[in-house]
Amino acid sequence: MLTALLGIMFVLLMLNFPMMIPLIIAPFIVAVFFSPLLDTSMMVPQLITGISTYELLCVPLFIFAADIMTSGRTSERLLDFIGSFVRHIRGGYAVTTAAACTMFGSISGSTQATVVAIGRPMRERMLRAGYKDSSTMALIINASDVALLVPPSIGLIIYGLAARESIGDLFIAGILPGVMVFLVFATYSIIYAKMKNIPLAAKADWKERFQAFRKAILPLGFPILVIGGIYSGYFTATEAAGVSVLYALILEVLVYRSIHIKKIPSIALSTGLVTSVVFILVAGGQVFTFLINLENIPRMLTETVLGTDPTALYVLIIVSIFFFVGCMFVDPIVVILVLTPIFLPAAEAAGVDPIHLGIIITFQAALGSATPPFGVDIFTASAVFNRPYMEVIKGTPPFIIMMVLMSIVLILFPQISLALL
Repeated sequence: MLTALLGIMFVLLMLNFPMMIPLIIAPFIVAVFFSPLLDTSMMVPQLITGISTYELLCVPLFIFAADIMTSGRTSERLLDFIGSFVRHIRGGYAVTTAAACTMFGSISGSTQATVVAIGRPMRERMLRAGYKDSSTMALIINASDVALLVPPSIGLIIYGLAARESIGDLFIAGILPGVMVFLVFATYSIIYAKMKNIPLAAKADWKERFQAFRKAILPLGFPILVIGGIYSGYFTATEAAGVSVLYALILEVLVYRSIHIKKIPSIALSTGLVTSVVFILVAGGQVFTFLINLENIPRMLTETVLGTDPTALYVLIIVSIFFFVGCMFVDPIVVILVLTPIFLPAAEAAGVDPIHLGIIITFQAALGSATPPFGVDIFTASAVFNRPYMEVIKGTPPFIIMMVLMSIVLILFPQISLALL
């Protein structure tokens, strides 16, 4: 049955259907022709069940808040603030890019939104500073992946829904791995700049730094509001999402006046389009999960791949490989929805903490998103920068190697994920 299910999905994808169609249609076809005793009417309510959870409300709210800030001046203010402190050091512009991607990731929760918001202005600055275009684009693509690790990561939200785990706990667990990625990329950027003899930029005086800080202090309050509210127990993840929308509106419409109130409906429409795709994928993922659990596929597949009594280390290695390879070809949301229900029972049986498992899975989703041949961030960058595919991926190997090494560290030391809980 699993072969038929995956085969039908593959055929529909080859016929150029968007991923949401195979994810929903394939389980119904399998139910009709391969499970005649299953009443397909039982599957229809699963579509509704998949999107009926209260926690899912945080997805459109966080996306809406990010869209508002992307349309405003938040990214520019963050770039100016970070740059004023580090641009004069060797590799300063690259460090600024990595830091800005980390900070904006803690606002948007989306790798692709981060590529757009930070990539456009920083690519121009780095090229003027003497960086190669291929290295610049590679840094932007991979540094943007921090958005899948730090709150309000859409990837962590989707995993939390699929695994029935606390989204707030996942948000907190993702902070240290996200910071670790930034530090490694920043260190590499300094070494690269010294090796390539990148010219130094002018050092900002304290007056300029103070002005940049004053302009950026309110955008910097966004991650503090979300993370602090959740960590202190004042907000749930969903409540934090609602507060973030209000904060974004006040910031961009009333304080900075970078967005006219009349533009909000068009921003909301854009958010609605993105949200509808996410919700359809989640609904389809619920139908897919219902069918494979009904047919006992997760147990059979994991016993085949993992054996009957796998160790926690072996499970995490296999999970990492499956999710990494999957996200090289398919959108991370789809991979998380499809594979999490398959591997979660075996991981829990092996003693893997489900929160740590979520960080490993999301980390692999971030890595796969920036890895050829079909990582989604690569195509986003190609469209945003209007550069050919081969040029975009040319500089990615060093970052892929660094991310793989960090994956190994996270697998071997789960304390990194669980230290703040």
